[in-house]
Amino acid sequence: MVVSVNDYDYPLWRPPSEGDNLIIQATLGCRYNQCSFCSMYKAKTYRARSLDEVFADMAAAARQWPEAHRVFLADGDAYCLPTETLVALCERLAALFPRLQRVSAYATPFDILKKNPDEIALLKSKRLGLVYLGIESGSDVMLQRIAKGDSRQMAAALARARECGVKVSATVILGLGGKRDWQEHIESTADLVNRAPPVYLSTLQLGLEDQVAPRFFERFGEGFAWQDDAGVLVELRRLIERLDPPHPVIFRSNHASNTLALAGTLPRDRDRLLAQLDGALAGQVRLRPRWIRGL
Repeated sequence: MVVSVNDYDYPLWRPPSEGDNLIIQATLGCRYNQCSFCSMYKAKTYRARSLDEVFADMAAAARQWPEAHRVFLADGDAYCLPTETLVALCERLAALFPRLQRVSAYATPFDILKKNPDEIALLKSKRLGLVYLGIESGSDVMLQRIAKGDSRQMAAALARARECGVKVSATVILGLGGKRDWQEHIESTADLVNRAPPVYLSTLQLGLEDQVAPRFFERFGEGFAWQDDAGVLVELRRLIERLDPPHPVIFRSNHASNTLALAGTLPRDRDRLLAQLDGALAGQVRLRPRWIRGL
């Protein structure tokens, strides 16, 4: 929830599931800000806000919405902040909001791996128990093209968070491999999730703003061809068909960019989700109209 008394630095982004929760900007922009597909923070210069600034926003929010019980720390990868800073933020939130249940933030795999297990467990004890992580792909080829590390780092970050009791809500981008490389993208992504499952997994659909498209295509190389709706549905079907994680994964494809909204828990609901996809591929299930899709 955007609280009007706070002087937000826009644009302000948050995960769809945080729409009803209090947003506090601990950082401005994204420290990493190198993903070739992402335009979210290109207009901002990264800055970690001072504790005094953030505490003032928290106090103002507490006067307006004292019953808030979930808080999202913006901007792009607030989990990159030093552990002692995050502890201070969480402790002040707990003091100001008596009903506080959970604090969450965006994170990169590098942010998670830079913190040792004791630090992550400490943050969890202070209620910072959910991070949003863009896997994007399990393919090292795709990850190199989008400048997002490698699958080994992704798996290690997912495993470390789970071992420390921190929930990860991870995203995968459908269409990232285009028509040519979709199988490499999807098969490798399924392998990664089966190896190191997050608690939550959702899909986005590739979309590129004008300012980042040239760099994306340059890194991809010649021959990128966009997937059409049918191709995206085939990708999604194959991903769900292949997912057999050792722990239940709560799956969603309800982000506004998606062609088809699905919800279930894998592997339990695999057959039902595949049947819905087969219906969509056969033209029996209505797809989300293009004019309402967006990032």
